[in-house]
Amino acid sequence: MPMDLKAYIIRRLILTIFVLFGVLVITFFLSHVIPADPIGAILGPQAPPELVDKIKHEWGFDKPLHEQFIDYIWRVLHGDLGKSIRTNRAVLTDILSFFPATIELATAALIVGILMGIPLGVISALKKDSIIDQLARVFVIAGVSTPVFWLGLVFLIIFYYWLGWLPGPGRLDPFISLPPRITGLLLLDSLISGRLDAFWNGIKHLVMPSIVLGWYAAAGIARITRSSILEVLRQEHVRTARAKGLKERLVILRHVLRNALIPTITVIGITYGGLLEGAVLTETIFAWPGLGRYASGAFLYLDFLAVMGVTLFIAIIYSVVNLIVDIIYTYLDPRIRYR
Repeated sequence: MPMDLKAYIIRRLILTIFVLFGVLVITFFLSHVIPADPIGAILGPQAPPELVDKIKHEWGFDKPLHEQFIDYIWRVLHGDLGKSIRTNRAVLTDILSFFPATIELATAALIVGILMGIPLGVISALKKDSIIDQLARVFVIAGVSTPVFWLGLVFLIIFYYWLGWLPGPGRLDPFISLPPRITGLLLLDSLISGRLDAFWNGIKHLVMPSIVLGWYAAAGIARITRSSILEVLRQEHVRTARAKGLKERLVILRHVLRNALIPTITVIGITYGGLLEGAVLTETIFAWPGLGRYASGAFLYLDFLAVMGVTLFIAIIYSVVNLIVDIIYTYLDPRIRYR
């Protein structure tokens, strides 16, 4: 690894610490400025006042705001994100329990998006203004503008209810037991434990939600790939390569794609970070037990510690994904240097 890249990574990690601290400060004070009573929301309006005061004392909500903030920062530094009021479990335990399902769905959706988006963007750029390009634009517009919840419902009606080709919501059929939890990733745990029935059933359940999210991802990837390739095709080094008599396939592979993929990698990284947040609507429609459903439940129940924990976790995900994308740049284009 080049020394300038190592120094850049160290600077980014130091900067990330300040970013995460800023996220902690903003989420903490916003959650406490909101005129809402999480204890009252859980216990209900008929709860005796002495019980409400007792619970507030147990959770530390009766302390001054600055003391609560100091206590929270101290716990976070020790890996404790607090305890969820709704589930009565550690927030970090909840996140680690729900996040593997989101990783599976996000990864599958990203693979679908890349497999559809990059080839479509390349073909659309090389066949500019042709019928293929026009159809590709329709695909992109449909993917960006179609509501995810509507598309998910359409897929369920057609492929589950009418045709019966794919299973319904959930990660597994009701009559198939979960494999032993090893990594939390259903497909990987099924393979490790030799549960091929659960593996193939999990694959079938993953098809519809991954295509729904993957279509949206593919639209953005195809759009940026097309515009990036069109820009590179106009550059002098591509014209020089063609003038030297290189075959068009070699020109595209060696001189166009490698330079054009840099903006595409950026979009892929941002898209993956967004998918790892948890797709609330998609996870709800397909009964997918991911981070999005957990976060939405925390918002609805005013579970502020869970909300702050999920927000911090998502900030860490984005920081890591952006750092990985920056590192990939140097391998796509050795001319890139970080100072």
